Amino acid sequence: MLASLIPLFDDEMKVCAYSVFAQRENHLMNPQLMGTGFLDNVVNIVGLDIVDSIGTNVLSGDKEVFVEINNISLFAGIEEQCSAPKERIVLLLDNSILPEEPYLARLWDLRGQGYKIAIRKLAGNQFESYRSILNMCDYILLDHRKINIRSAKIFFKKAFPEIKLCAVGVDSKEDYERLSSDGSYDLYEGNFFRVPVEESERTVTPLKVTYIELLNVVNSPDFDLQDAADVIGKDAALVISLLEMVNHMTINSEITSVRHAAAMLGQKELKKWINTAVTKELCADKPSEITRISMVRAKFAENLSEVFGMKGLSAELFLTGLFSLLDVMLDQTMEQSLKLVHVSKKIEDALLRRTGELWPIMNFVFEYENASWQEVSRLMILNEIDMNEVYSAYTSALKWYRDLIDPIK
Repeated sequence: MLASLIPLFDDEMKVCAYSVFAQRENHLMNPQLMGTGFLDNVVNIVGLDIVDSIGTNVLSGDKEVFVEINNISLFAGIEEQCSAPKERIVLLLDNSILPEEPYLARLWDLRGQGYKIAIRKLAGNQFESYRSILNMCDYILLDHRKINIRSAKIFFKKAFPEIKLCAVGVDSKEDYERLSSDGSYDLYEGNFFRVPVEESERTVTPLKVTYIELLNVVNSPDFDLQDAADVIGKDAALVISLLEMVNHMTINSEITSVRHAAAMLGQKELKKWINTAVTKELCADKPSEITRISMVRAKFAENLSEVFGMKGLSAELFLTGLFSLLDVMLDQTMEQSLKLVHVSKKIEDALLRRTGELWPIMNFVFEYENASWQEVSRLMILNEIDMNEVYSAYTSALKWYRDLIDPIK
């Protein structure tokens, strides 16, 4: 099983939903499936299997989850395959589902049960012929490069006023800013929110300088707990977070100072907490998805260290994943960012030059995150990696992140 989450944003850069892109088998290991890959999702729908086994809270928090459905799996036992609340599931159709019976009857039935419906891969000249299906849809995903959105907006506002328009393939900040300022789309999907910073004349804010100072303290060899505690004490948000962390781990600890709290955690746990807590603070003025991706990358890379036979590098892989969006967090190029944060040459090689011992795992993480299943399958074969171990490493990272930001649940 392979699965990845793709976020959908609104015009305020808030994540409103996630699409689950999944594949059950390694098609390169089983070439007979290459021509029949669509059957991978027929009886047991992969996306619903994932939602049911992991749960919507871990996958998406309180957001909706889009699950791919094709013209065959539409008639599978969708209702029996997933116990998640139906209103949280959006069935994502494509143009293989035709606006005719028995598809229409099945869609009306599912909608009547509470499922939401979305459709993609429709060309502009198909809107009218798909009217009967569009009448049931909550969302339509449109390739903004192929659609005259102003004409489409007029059409949908008149014919389907309740349907939300989602722009897909938004891969640059310029495209997002142009499309969102126009106000024609409701949601946006693409890589625009994590595009690397190529050039910057901005300076790092004083508050972020404090966070960077703390990162440099804890990531130096054999750092001093008191030095770390003194830097933490400069920021009220970190002090509160540290005290909450210690109180969650201990009973009747009677913490008397930041230094006392740091000592209670110990060097190893304090270092891990600081790296994650500081990353959250560095992302405070960025879309929340930046925090999620950097932390899931960190834990996924750490989990993959054993799968790739590199367990001795797990700590550096965690940090590499955590800092993989450092340029976005600091509004600096990656080269400028890494000059501020004192990391090892191995981490610098992976993030700046895409070379060295850590790069193969980080490359795998990036391809997996983008649901580039053919390339992921090729890398698994080359490295003799079991697909189920990879899937377990990824879902474990999702669960770790959800527990980290919402430990009560």
